[in-house]
Amino acid sequence: MNTVISFIIIFGALVFFHEFGHFIFAKRAGILVREFAIGFGPKIFSYSKDETTYTIRLLPIGGFVRMAGEDPEMAEIKPGHRVALVFDEDNIVKKIILNGKDRYPNARTVEVEKADLEHQLFIQGYEDGEDEVLQTFKISREAVIIEDQAQTQIAPWDRQFASKKLSARAMTIFAGPMMNFILAIVVFTIIGIIQGVPVNDPVLGKISPDGAAQEAGLHQGDDILSIDGSEVANFDDITEIVRAHPEEELIFTVERNKQTIDIPVTPKRHVAEEGEFGLIGVQSPMDKSFVKVSTNGIKETYHWTVEIIRLLGKLVTGQFSIDMLAGPVGIYVSTETVAKAGILYLMKWAGLLSINLGIMNLLPIPALDGGRLLFFGVEALRGKPIDRQKEGMVHFIGFALLMLLMIVVTWNDIQRFFIN
Repeated sequence: MNTVISFIIIFGALVFFHEFGHFIFAKRAGILVREFAIGFGPKIFSYSKDETTYTIRLLPIGGFVRMAGEDPEMAEIKPGHRVALVFDEDNIVKKIILNGKDRYPNARTVEVEKADLEHQLFIQGYEDGEDEVLQTFKISREAVIIEDQAQTQIAPWDRQFASKKLSARAMTIFAGPMMNFILAIVVFTIIGIIQGVPVNDPVLGKISPDGAAQEAGLHQGDDILSIDGSEVANFDDITEIVRAHPEEELIFTVERNKQTIDIPVTPKRHVAEEGEFGLIGVQSPMDKSFVKVSTNGIKETYHWTVEIIRLLGKLVTGQFSIDMLAGPVGIYVSTETVAKAGILYLMKWAGLLSINLGIMNLLPIPALDGGRLLFFGVEALRGKPIDRQKEGMVHFIGFALLMLLMIVVTWNDIQRFFIN
């Protein structure tokens, strides 16, 4: 149960902050945001406030922010259609009812001659009982269209995504991955505040209660001068020597309370996929100074960003197999393992996943944020946007291929963790 809760919290936080980036910059640009969704598929929770519906959906494989003008949203009102209009106190249309008109007894029924819901915001037509008089009805910018009892707010052209400057559109799309990197920086900074920042000094940090260091009598804060007569300059030197000598006695020369003493230590043998190595159960020293802590988030995020990009490069060159990729099942299993190690490890795992999500979304693949940014780059070079239908088709194909990849990766995860 703890794993399920941890997975839901981490997944929800990563997707929320990613989509919140899109959401906040869309709002800032004046774009009408119709829906802020966590997950895909059928809705399991829905809440509407102001112009936006906030939903949680069944399939935990992502999320989306649906902005006005990105997809066909409303039934087109054509000449000859009969609609019912509800007016506000200023005689401006606030509701356009396409069917179920009997639910609105005070509405005025009009046969449409002409309608413009994007630019001039009007409906021209003949009202019942006044068939000889062509009337023009002004529409509110916040008017809603009601069809099958569902309300959809109209989106004047200046509230649609496509109406905004290229820079505003690009920033709205880039803001999602950007928020994932910001979240990682915040998480790693909090970790630094709680436990300190690892430093590479030849000093012992926290001692494991069941490790060889504890059994031998080493103390946290001991300054290691040499091991078996070999001088050590940093903590990496200590790690390298210990790993190379499993179950072999080593003489640690340490400085403690201004005294130099020799302590024999026998590293325990640890067996892993990469082979056997020695462990003594000691962590690197931690620095909680303001300078170290305040920069740790940025440094850690940069370090792991470079590492993940390097692994992606290996995937492209064939050095890294697609079978090694992890989907939701693999992430869940890894979360279970990390959760057992403690909250700080779980926080670091969340930071790594956030960086992964940010990088993956910036890849120039159709349907991802990076694919959309690529189209914006082409638009900047051409001086005009690409046909929206053609771009939409490319993104649709890209999304279908991504879903296929998700299925393959998920099946690999199931085989790896539950079958093989």
